[in-house]
Amino acid sequence: MLKIDLRGKRAFIAGVGDDQGYGWAIAKALAECGAEILIGTWTPIMKIFSGSLAAGKFDESRQLSDGSLMNFAKIYPLDATYDTPADVPLEVKEHKRYKDVSGYTISEVAKAVENDFGKIDILVHSLANAPEVHKPLLETSRNGYLASLSSSSYSLISLLAHFGSIMNSGGAALSLTFIASERVIPGYGGGMSSAKAALESDTRVLAWEAGRKWGLRVNTISAGPLRSRAARAIGFIDLMIAYAEVNAPLTKELTASEVGNAAAYLLSPLASAVTGTCLYVDNGLHAMGLAVDSPCMQPAAMTG
Repeated sequence: MLKIDLRGKRAFIAGVGDDQGYGWAIAKALAECGAEILIGTWTPIMKIFSGSLAAGKFDESRQLSDGSLMNFAKIYPLDATYDTPADVPLEVKEHKRYKDVSGYTISEVAKAVENDFGKIDILVHSLANAPEVHKPLLETSRNGYLASLSSSSYSLISLLAHFGSIMNSGGAALSLTFIASERVIPGYGGGMSSAKAALESDTRVLAWEAGRKWGLRVNTISAGPLRSRAARAIGFIDLMIAYAEVNAPLTKELTASEVGNAAAYLLSPLASAVTGTCLYVDNGLHAMGLAVDSPCMQPAAMTG
């Protein structure tokens, strides 16, 4: 029987802050396959996440198919906006959610993982942020636009640059993108569509560079809409989900576990020849060029 076996493999997943998003689903899928899971949680919510985990609030979501609970070997505070301590502004260092935390920049976390565990095999980028996401692109400031690209796309480059040297040859990295990289999604603003386009382009270049330098594979998943905490911040996620259910070839709501399962494949030896690829996991919505629920497509409109 062909199966995904990740026993003996170690994964670092950047961007897990609750049990609702794709990062959590990927962690759970990898745990189901036997991988050891390390996670990086955004520094300002580290205490909240760790406290909720300790209090058992995620126990139902942590349950694996064998009845055991998914465990994290270690949780690291991570702010992927900053590469080194020198990059962190004084006002951030002194902020109440940062001042009692240390070692949260990308370079520091990579070093801490190496000191704690040595090598890893899997790197997952589940990070996205745009401070002006509600603004149309024409109204987005330069700072807002650059912040979006820094948090959502350059962070993949930095993570791979710092973690690549501690990854075993044959390992794999994965990020998450969205169809807004190539189609107009009104309301998905603040430079987020640009950041996703950059992320996909960078995936191809990084596949070449990391493949030749460390023997690593680099892919991305273009996932359909999910009712996660981050997606709800955009403000119209329910409409996006309803649109997808009506217009996609598969007329069902996408689940986080479906993305997690696809990620497990891409990050496993079963995908040993797959790199530089964007895999669509969206019930086929990306293939459509026409909204079948448009008033223009109703029988009366078509017959005139």
